[in-house]
Amino acid sequence: MKKSALILLAILSSVMVLAAQQGAQPPARAGASEAAAQAAAAERGRALFKQNCAACHADDATGGRGPDLIRSSLVRHDKGGDLIGPVVTGGRADKGMPPFPLADSQVADLVAFVQAQITLFDLHTRFGPYPNDIPAERLATGTVEAGKAYFEGPGGCTKCHSVTGDLAGIAKKYNPPDLEVRFLYPSGSPTTAVVTLPSGKKFEGTLLLNDGFYVAINGKDGWYHSWPRSAVKVEVTDPLAAHAELLQKYTDADMHNLFTYLVTLK
Repeated sequence: MKKSALILLAILSSVMVLAAQQGAQPPARAGASEAAAQAAAAERGRALFKQNCAACHADDATGGRGPDLIRSSLVRHDKGGDLIGPVVTGGRADKGMPPFPLADSQVADLVAFVQAQITLFDLHTRFGPYPNDIPAERLATGTVEAGKAYFEGPGGCTKCHSVTGDLAGIAKKYNPPDLEVRFLYPSGSPTTAVVTLPSGKKFEGTLLLNDGFYVAINGKDGWYHSWPRSAVKVEVTDPLAAHAELLQKYTDADMHNLFTYLVTLK
């Protein structure tokens, strides 16, 4: 009887160990399976990207005629295709990008490929400089003469900038991809506002909110101020407004020509 009990105990112990091992295996298999599925999706996405996107964004998504997707703020903030998807299927006519009528599954594969590229480049940059310091000649596909004519003429750039002043040596300060991003999407100059109360008293500072219901500023006095929008008069000064307007007007030729001119400012 004692021997039977010991045998039963041994069998139960073996069953419990086996069950524990089997219970631990599915997550590992699921993890490996998920990684394999992601890798397969990225490979399908690579083929789609090469067929539809590489002509402008390069095979590795680092940009060429079109922007560098590895450094794109929109791409970096994408969650499961929520930002990339609408751009792919809807296009950006104002920037010369046509819509691509891809299925949801194809968009998901494209997103998987781009995210894989971002992971790869981020891994490289932990140990060295960004591996995509694209040479200017890859991006400068316009003509210097046309770019200079646009800078001094229709672009209105000379109203705020000077090639012998603030832009002197600009091509030495930034590598080509950064320079392209900076002239298309400049930043660093805050929008300011002057708020006039019904009493005539004025407050001036950095604009924080102006949504049609409320206006708020960080005043020059260091304090936060806000008012109902309908109760005050607001004068807004946006130093980058001209750039935002140009972004809606640029043709592909304008952008390429202007960039080609800017990279000569060394």
